[in-house]
Amino acid sequence: MRVFKDHLIIKGSSVKQALELLNQLAPDSILFVVDQQDTLIGSLTDGDVRRGLLNDFTVNSLIDDIIQPNPRFIRKGENNIQKIIAYREELYRILPVVDENRRVVNVINFRTIKSYLPIDAVIMAGGRGERLQPLTDETPKPLLKVGEKPIMEHNIDRLAAYGIDDFWVSVKYLGEQIEQYFGNGQKKNIKIEYVWETEPLGTIGAVSKITNFEHDYVLVTNSDLLTTIDYENFFLDFINQEADFAVLTIPYKVNIPYAVLETDDRQIKSLKEKPTYTYYSNGGVYLMKKELIQYIPRNSFFNSTDLMELLIIKGYKVISYPFSGYWLDIGNHEDFKRSQIDVKTLGI
Repeated sequence: MRVFKDHLIIKGSSVKQALELLNQLAPDSILFVVDQQDTLIGSLTDGDVRRGLLNDFTVNSLIDDIIQPNPRFIRKGENNIQKIIAYREELYRILPVVDENRRVVNVINFRTIKSYLPIDAVIMAGGRGERLQPLTDETPKPLLKVGEKPIMEHNIDRLAAYGIDDFWVSVKYLGEQIEQYFGNGQKKNIKIEYVWETEPLGTIGAVSKITNFEHDYVLVTNSDLLTTIDYENFFLDFINQEADFAVLTIPYKVNIPYAVLETDDRQIKSLKEKPTYTYYSNGGVYLMKKELIQYIPRNSFFNSTDLMELLIIKGYKVISYPFSGYWLDIGNHEDFKRSQIDVKTLGI
């Protein structure tokens, strides 16, 4: 995978140096001109070089006089997802991401990612995976392979495909293996930090230990899910619903093989012949405003359901995001076998 610095060139470089870099980048041939501190100055394409050569510049000339001085960019932490969508629809394919000092911290490419969501992702990967023993006796469940790569790598790659590049991974059981496998995320052009649980903290308790989130929105997900969720659609629904907290929910249908009578004080009010009832189960993926993390107690066992109940009591808007696509919680041997079959046709 190409790292974003492949798209950077230092101000004062020669046209020949630029051509060499542009040639290496094809078909993604655009450079972003920066100073020694990676501050964004301009952009440079094959077309800019061609026009420069037609205007009597040579390959030994400096690029400074042929760059475009006002390139479009995305600011890190910017919450305007509609701006991102507009850039994508207007076919601005490759864009630099800058921090508050206009320093380039990433370059996104809509040829290889679907979106650029202003979200931090926390992956809960500290569990023992007892129901998958003996497979988990020496390998943590998140590193069990589904197809060609570990379960958790499927999760990370799908999140990264939507432009999420700030990750925290909560680890405990055999966490050293997980940290060694994924490292700091640089190979995937993302940032990964690790949160160590000295004792079990439940399904969301470890999030309270993170104090340096980059964005105003935090997504928390279990590490053992296999899913085709569209994270941009999830985020847009969250924004459109003006929600404070959202949970991915999975429909679960119950078929009643008999007629169901609805009664009031033993008087029959209605009758439904062999009805089907649809319930929605917790899908293990949560999206919340960062400010709500204050309600997760520090260093205490706390589940996501505890947080939801607390937020409902306090009057926050907690919503369901019904999901009808592919979703599998790989919790036991039967699920694990099924995942090996399903992954071949999912395209993930």
